[in-house]
Amino acid sequence: MSRNVDLSEFLRRCRGRITPESAGLPERGAYRRVPGLRREEVAQLAGVSTDYYTRLEQGRQISPSAGVLEAVAAALRLDDAERAHLFDLAGPRAGKGSRTAPAVQRVRPGLRRFLDSFSDQAGFVLGRRTDVLATNHLCRALMTDFDALPARERNLARWILLDEAPRALYLRWAQVAEEMTAVLRLDAGRHPEDTRTAELVGELAMKSEDFRRWWPDHKVFDRTHGHKPLHHPVVGDLSIDYQAFTMPGDTDQTLFLYLPAQDQASRDAWKLLASWSADASAARPAAGGTDAAATRGPGRPG
Repeated sequence: MSRNVDLSEFLRRCRGRITPESAGLPERGAYRRVPGLRREEVAQLAGVSTDYYTRLEQGRQISPSAGVLEAVAAALRLDDAERAHLFDLAGPRAGKGSRTAPAVQRVRPGLRRFLDSFSDQAGFVLGRRTDVLATNHLCRALMTDFDALPARERNLARWILLDEAPRALYLRWAQVAEEMTAVLRLDAGRHPEDTRTAELVGELAMKSEDFRRWWPDHKVFDRTHGHKPLHHPVVGDLSIDYQAFTMPGDTDQTLFLYLPAQDQASRDAWKLLASWSADASAARPAAGGTDAAATRGPGRPG
């Protein structure tokens, strides 16, 4: 039922943002009760009957073909992430039934060694629902030491939305947080039976007013590359560029690499961060107890 509701709300919001003029439809001058396209106009653009599109938008038990979904995606001018989300919500499910907890995701030893080999890039691996599966030393210095958090809290969306440190770290925090909400929405559509995703969404809705405002918008976003201005508590202002790489053999794991932007100030700050991170790593005890001050990272002030 939740999947049908999500599909219905997603389609309504997508057609609500398109005007007849922008879609190349004649303006008939009739009073429009809601902004955007009517159902019959979407059906016309997609080449299906109004009754069929209405049943699709209402989330009724129909099985649209890939061709129909492609036509609807084109009519609604969906981007790649939105198109994938439409197919996740409306396409056939491989497994039906109650919510289940999928197997625990683990990073392959070779990938972890590959991640640790980067000395000039901050890197981390994200899994389902934006769980942080692995980080390297520069990522821990730039963001926070996710390994030091309880297992259930090692999640990027949760950290950005609920922790205080990211609000100071990201100069455009609201944009970053809204994008992470959209990333989580995309993942939730991809894994509708995932119990952990449902629990995370429930926690964020309960604890974050911003999340409660953004989640019903049904926006989806796929992070592939981008640019972020930051204010780091140790090295000050800098900007980073990032690239995302989906892992062969496990499309639910994505490697993210952060680099300093090309301006000299960001490069200098990055060198200082790398030096500070190396000093902090060297200060860690080789064995025995843990030096909390050396391992916590700037995102977890003590």
